[in-house]
Amino acid sequence: MKLSHLLSAITVEEVIGNEEVEITSLECDSRKISLGSLFVAVRGVNVDGHRFIPIVTVGGVAAIVCEELPERLESTVTYVKVSDSAVALGFLASQWYGNPSRQLQLVGVTGTNGKTTTATLIYEMARLEGYKAGLLSTVVNYIDTEAVHADQTTPDPLTLNRLLRQMVDAGCEYAAMEVSSHAAHQHRIAGLHFAGGVFTNLTRDHLDYHKTVDAYLAAKKSFFDNLPATAFALTNADDKAGEVMLQNTDARRHTYSLRTRADFTGKIVESRLDGTLLALNGHEVEVLFTGRFNAYNLTAVYGAALLLGWNPDRVLVDMSRLVPVAGRFQPFHSTDGVTAIVDYAHTPDALVNVLSTIRDIVGGRGQIITVVGAGGNRDKGKRPIMAREAALRSDRLILTSDNPRDEEPDAIIADMREGLDARALAATLCIADRREAIRTAVSLAKEGDVVLVAGKGHEDYQEIRGVKHHFDDREVVQEALSQL
Repeated sequence: MKLSHLLSAITVEEVIGNEEVEITSLECDSRKISLGSLFVAVRGVNVDGHRFIPIVTVGGVAAIVCEELPERLESTVTYVKVSDSAVALGFLASQWYGNPSRQLQLVGVTGTNGKTTTATLIYEMARLEGYKAGLLSTVVNYIDTEAVHADQTTPDPLTLNRLLRQMVDAGCEYAAMEVSSHAAHQHRIAGLHFAGGVFTNLTRDHLDYHKTVDAYLAAKKSFFDNLPATAFALTNADDKAGEVMLQNTDARRHTYSLRTRADFTGKIVESRLDGTLLALNGHEVEVLFTGRFNAYNLTAVYGAALLLGWNPDRVLVDMSRLVPVAGRFQPFHSTDGVTAIVDYAHTPDALVNVLSTIRDIVGGRGQIITVVGAGGNRDKGKRPIMAREAALRSDRLILTSDNPRDEEPDAIIADMREGLDARALAATLCIADRREAIRTAVSLAKEGDVVLVAGKGHEDYQEIRGVKHHFDDREVVQEALSQL
């Protein structure tokens, strides 16, 4: 592809060299450079790509996009100066892959909790409607029915557009993707054309990166600020941040709610551990999901489906056929009446939602035993809050390790214990070994009790000292239940 064709997609401040040079590959990783590459020097969180300009020059690049021109310019290289390399990379990646997002009805989902479930169910709905579809999510990516391993919630622009291109080539007409706050802030979604955006909710998370809740909210909001007028913006009217998301968007504004008047309303008619009778805009439908948080997710999915133009009657039928996402309020049962639920809840608000749901259903007929930890090298401020919220809504609490990363599990648990008063501490065990913690919780349970294993959900690893070890809560839970 000619460099000039690629540059037509971005705003250029200055070009030094030949714009008609042939580009053989587009890269932002200096290790992947080959003869004829276009290298985009991006200022990352930990590494500044500008440092590698001398290296890639020796490696045979044809052109370099950067925010600062190097002091020494090579006559064989074309230099392109831009104001923001990260934004430029997004648009260049879209152009390189033929703007695949414009050939799909792409729906982005952002928010603290519910992104994975909502995006996955929109993908599943499209397939139930008879369309080929793609998915980009925390758990797994899909190119129609082909599963592709997911490393990040929202991939880098090159990976993102490559996957979208593969979806188009596979005949997909629709795609759903999670839009993380990191991705929005780092402009990973720059250059993408969205048919719609969905906002789930906003609670404390990722403050290790964003530092403040306001900055976290601003990152989410930037996604809606950049939606085109042809898109829809669907937000949660019951979340105070929902209205904020709509303040500066050009997209068509719509709301969903469980509590107030909105374009799309949901109401829980009856709730059980294995499902819910849900009313969507007054139409009752039996769904295989449990909890108020899932009622919100499903109402958002229902709204998105109708905004995509699908038949309302058929959508209701398809809602009843949807199945829960792996590791999201996923129940397991023993032969003697003990239920264990594995859930990804790793924020205070998510724990409150899951435990409140379990308490509402169980009532006084059984005890709730909760196993939870907190991730290492992440927001330490939420650790005592998580422990306190879990203790308030559990009969027994076991604090354990999550992904300790480079921290000591006992130190993380100590941070969590700071949120517990003497009464809560008396009902709490601290077991750093997560496998042993789960086994202990299950062994304490009796008929009618519910064990919640929170924090990791679908993850099949535990990260310790930079090494990922195989560990799947679901496998450990099933093993422990089989031994009762």
